[in-house]
Amino acid sequence: MTRKVEVVPHNPAWREAFEAESLRIAEILGENVAAIHHIGSTSIPTIYAKPIIDVLVAAVDLARVDDRNSAMEALGYEAMGEYGIRDRRYFRKDNRAGSRTHHVHIFEKGSGQIDRHLTFRDYMRTHPEDAQQYSELKQKLAAKYPEDIEGYMDGKHGFIQEIDSKAAAWRKQSVQGRSRIE
Repeated sequence: MTRKVEVVPHNPAWREAFEAESLRIAEILGENVAAIHHIGSTSIPTIYAKPIIDVLVAAVDLARVDDRNSAMEALGYEAMGEYGIRDRRYFRKDNRAGSRTHHVHIFEKGSGQIDRHLTFRDYMRTHPEDAQQYSELKQKLAAKYPEDIEGYMDGKHGFIQEIDSKAAAWRKQSVQGRSRIE
């Protein structure tokens, strides 16, 4: 099935949608949840984004997540397993019209993937020039690949890798700066 690629201006309601969904997910996963974070472009005010809420869950025990697949499915999610990323549990949710509304990425607490996603998000929130470049790239790619999600994703890949590198250096510098002060 072809998925339409649409990016839209930031919507402040995305934060509320994340908060509501994170409560439902926390109820399902229970004490196995160490933390839940809003990631992805909908978590970065000021930029265009696909209107899909990305949720990052830090789980105490990743193996126990699999036991909750049916409960996640009852909430409308499709359990996708690792789905191309080792040591991840991925779930996706569509609305009744068939449009994607949520992605849930679950990693075990302490995973480097959690730090990478949060560092990317925080870097983009504090570096508006790079965030604007990302927003413009997303808009161009959505226009170029209106029904080709793979082409859209491939077009972002190099930029994301570049920002991941910048964000990691920024994070390292920030941590070193704090430890000198403390």
